[in-house]
Amino acid sequence: MTASLDDIFARERRPLWGLCYRMTGSAADADELVQEAFARALERPPADTSRDLGPWLRTVALNLARDRLRRRRETHVGVFVPEPVADEELRSESASPEARVSLAESATWAFLLALEALGDKQRAVLVLRDVYDLSTRETAEALELGESHVKVLLHRARRALEDARPVRARPADLALVARFFTALAADDLDGMKALLREDVVFVSDGAGEVHAARRPVVGRDKVITFQRRTRPAVPPRFALATVNGAPALVYVQAPGVPAGTPPSGVIQLEVDDEGRIARILACVAPSKTSRFLDRHPVP
Repeated sequence: MTASLDDIFARERRPLWGLCYRMTGSAADADELVQEAFARALERPPADTSRDLGPWLRTVALNLARDRLRRRRETHVGVFVPEPVADEELRSESASPEARVSLAESATWAFLLALEALGDKQRAVLVLRDVYDLSTRETAEALELGESHVKVLLHRARRALEDARPVRARPADLALVARFFTALAADDLDGMKALLREDVVFVSDGAGEVHAARRPVVGRDKVITFQRRTRPAVPPRFALATVNGAPALVYVQAPGVPAGTPPSGVIQLEVDDEGRIARILACVAPSKTSRFLDRHPVP
C-alpha cells in the first residue's frame, strides 16, 4: 500500500494541486489540501483499495477545498485577490485539448476572480467540466451529485461566469506595466492620467494584515490619489515578472516603512481595447506574497 501510494502521489499531486488552487485561489491552501487528502488515504483509505485511488482522492480534495473556500469567504477581510503563482508551477499540469477553458487561462487572476461569483458547488462543477474536461458522469461521481443536478449547476455557473468576467479586458504587457509605475514613482500626473481609463478600478487585498483598500477604488482621479497617498518615501526594490500567466510587477519595500505598510506586493494591470488601464489588481497580504517571494526573491 505504501509503495503504491507513493506512485499515486507522484502521479496525482500536480493535478490535485491545480484543482485545489482553482477552487480556493490560494497556493498555500492547495499545498495543505493535497497533503491532507493523501493523509486521509493513509489513515482512512476507501474500502476497495483495488480500484484506482485517483477519483477517490479527487473527491476528498474537492470536499476539503469547498470547505476551505466557504470558510475563507466568511472570514476574509476586504476584497479578495488570488495568491500569486509562478508560471512554472502551472505549466507542469497536463492539459486536455478538448477543454472549454485552457489550464493557462483558468489560472489567471481575471478568471479566478470571476469564479468568485460562483457558489462552491457551482465552482467545482465548472472547474471539473470546463477546465479539466471531465464528463458529466465523472463530475457527478466526484461531487456525489446526480447527473441532472450537475447539468443545471453547470448551466448556471457558465451564465454567472460570463456576467462576472470583465468585458474586453486583457493583461497589460510588461512595457505598459513599467511605464505606469515609472510615472507613479516620478509623480508624473499627466503620465498616469494618459494611461488610465476614466472608470479604472483598483483592487487591493491586504487580508486585514496590512493597510489596503477594503473596497474597490473606482475612477481615475481617486485611483491616482490613492496610489500617491500610499506611495512609500523610499522607492521599493522591484522586478517585472510573469505571474499566473500575465505580466506583473513584484516589489519589496525598503526597511523602515511605517507600520501597517505592505512589505511586499504583486500587481497586475488589465487594459481595454485601446490599451488604457481598466483594472489594477494588487495582492499585498504578507501571508499571500511570502510563498511566491520565497521561491522568486526580488534582487
